[in-house]
Amino acid sequence: MGTPFLPSWSHYVQLIKIQNSNERQFCEIEAHKNNWSLRELQRQINSSLYERVALSKDKDGLERLSKEGQIIELPTDVLKSHYVLEFLDLKEDNRYSESDLETAIINKLEHFMLEMGKGFLFGGRQKRFTFESDSYYVDLVFYNRLLKCFVLLDLKICKLAHQDIGQMRMYVNYYDRKIKTPDENPTVGIVLCKKENKTMVELTLPENNKTIFAKEYKLYLPSKEELKKQLK
Repeated sequence: MGTPFLPSWSHYVQLIKIQNSNERQFCEIEAHKNNWSLRELQRQINSSLYERVALSKDKDGLERLSKEGQIIELPTDVLKSHYVLEFLDLKEDNRYSESDLETAIINKLEHFMLEMGKGFLFGGRQKRFTFESDSYYVDLVFYNRLLKCFVLLDLKICKLAHQDIGQMRMYVNYYDRKIKTPDENPTVGIVLCKKENKTMVELTLPENNKTIFAKEYKLYLPSKEELKKQLK
């Protein structure tokens, strides 16, 4: 068993500063569940974790957040409106490649997994699979022990394109048919891109899609006020 969470006075000082009672209760629950250090609590507040999770919920899901925290039961439960990767120290106005982004994530893997959310285990980078003499590489592979499924990440530094979704569908199909065991749940695929295209995703994937998603990443802390407006 891990060390029980013992909040310091500084934890409570940070929580008291949160004006929204629902956000404050949510952060208190998550801090206890995840054994957040004071520094991690501050980062989750500053990165608008509550708003980013809340924007991916329906009305009932939103009400549960302040009472139970983030409950992971479905693939959509691990998603946020977008992901904040300011800890990578990559600048918006600098040129960097997808390989640079991947390397930066690996170098800050613990931070990245905290940003991804609960239950994630790292499975590897550039995981290769081959069929009919052609090889393909999944940028990052994780396993989520709460969902009991593989989670595949493909990194894109530009606006999402139609072929990016098609490529992820192939990756997910391969893992579902060749890698996962019968007692595991369907593989989840996330294309992490600099700019998503929701309409294109909706038209490309079937209406009942529950396993393939496109999400934006940002290299800077978001504006809490802007996210609060979106929630309203």
